[in-house]
Amino acid sequence: MKKLLSLMIALTLALAALVPAAVAEDGADNWLHIFLSEDPETLDVQMTSDSYTIPLNCFDRLVETDTVDGVAQIIPGLADSWEVSEDGLTYTFHLHAGVTFHNGDPLTADDVVFTVNRMMEHDRAASNYDIYEGIVVGAAECRSGEADSVSGVTAVDDLTVQFKLVKPCSSFLSRLATPGGSIFNRESTEGADDFGVNPAVCFGTGPFQITDWELGSKIKVVANPNYFKGAPQIDGIEMFIVSDPDTQRLMFENGQVDVFNFDYAESQLQWFKDNGYEDQIVSGSRAGTYYFMFNTAIEPLNNPDVRKALQMAVNRQLILDQIYGGEGHVLSTFIPQGVLSYNPDAEEIPYDPDGAKALLAEAGYADGFDMQLAVSSDSETARRICKTLSSFFGKIGVRATIAEYDDATYKDIRHTGELPSYYGVWSADYNDPDNFLDTFFARRNTVGRSINYDNEEILNLIDEAQGMIDFDARMAAYQKIDQAVVHDDAVTLPLYQRNHLFCLNPRVHGFKVSWNGWSDMSFYPISLEG
Repeated sequence: MKKLLSLMIALTLALAALVPAAVAEDGADNWLHIFLSEDPETLDVQMTSDSYTIPLNCFDRLVETDTVDGVAQIIPGLADSWEVSEDGLTYTFHLHAGVTFHNGDPLTADDVVFTVNRMMEHDRAASNYDIYEGIVVGAAECRSGEADSVSGVTAVDDLTVQFKLVKPCSSFLSRLATPGGSIFNRESTEGADDFGVNPAVCFGTGPFQITDWELGSKIKVVANPNYFKGAPQIDGIEMFIVSDPDTQRLMFENGQVDVFNFDYAESQLQWFKDNGYEDQIVSGSRAGTYYFMFNTAIEPLNNPDVRKALQMAVNRQLILDQIYGGEGHVLSTFIPQGVLSYNPDAEEIPYDPDGAKALLAEAGYADGFDMQLAVSSDSETARRICKTLSSFFGKIGVRATIAEYDDATYKDIRHTGELPSYYGVWSADYNDPDNFLDTFFARRNTVGRSINYDNEEILNLIDEAQGMIDFDARMAAYQKIDQAVVHDDAVTLPLYQRNHLFCLNPRVHGFKVSWNGWSDMSFYPISLEG
């Protein structure tokens, strides 16, 4: 088996060795070379919540989130400025004059209206509809088929677009800054049956334009010389589709790629540390929470003391050390560091197996009980972590078995509210506690996430917090919600927050670790020297 693997790697490298000659014709010295572990699901960001490298580099949004002095902040994007009415219900955006799409068409407010309507089309089943649904007037009706368009978004004139909200939503700007908020060109997108598949019709306004997509091989994007924020300092980006971690490492060693993303090859980190690359490794905290979620409708998990005992049974630092080399930190909040309202002073969840046993006995389960841990067969890491959790639970007398489902079945059962307790990860799409606490614990979401949370006071507070205009009061409300779901009611066990880790070719300058929870990022600030 090892011999076969070696032959496969050798063959891959032999083929990859042909790349520099081909790239040289395009100006290889000023091209950034990276790898992706797989092809994007689609180039149409409205239809994916997973593949964000293309939209972050080839499209723009009305507003953007950028890391300023280590903090994620909303900055102007396609909109130079905006006003919010005193009641928080009307947002008016003023577009930057002179912005053009890659096909030369000027950006207008009509393109923004078209983009929102396209997202909410009844028969489109878009992935990122929650940017607008239930928030913008008419968005829910459009998605349900009751209306043909979103009444709450209008073009006031060519460079002014206005949104009317159902109720105040303090996270609205942050939502618009997500990749799903990318603005499309009506002229080229409307009626293009192969949009998302054919680069020739996928026009954005971004710093790069996609020109080639060879499935299973590579994607190329070239610099947009007419970019409204200024042309990129590099000529383009070549993205190799490489799934094997050993091949990725060898390509980096050979200088064929400039950025090694450890999210795609966690197994390689120790090798890089042991072989003289430590000074080239850059890191930043990933705004995401790795967690274990309890289905509180399944006995005896409907008892908060039982859930607290299971929390106390897990050595979370040991899991982080063994699986991720300690690159991160243990969390005792569901809101991770880097996201608004994160509470660094939250009480710790102790690792206390003896205390857990005592709590189980007090709850009437001195002899333990049987439970299931659900896992998708698509995730080897989730399987491994669930086995580790099962082992910890076993030490306090809880007999936990793993129920494995294919991914489609897993999601279908979870939607019914009947999925057994499960391990998961949630990465920040936008910098707001709403993205974590509303997404999982709000009344409309808690069944679909198979949590079945029923604390009416907290459920009402989640609804209220989204519409609070007073910033300090809103942050305090979210800290109260976090305290409830993690500690008071113990409906979830936050495990840890991991680090983003990259190894850079010394010629890469201007690389900035993204604030959010994704592996994807904009490479617009990059320059290459040497």
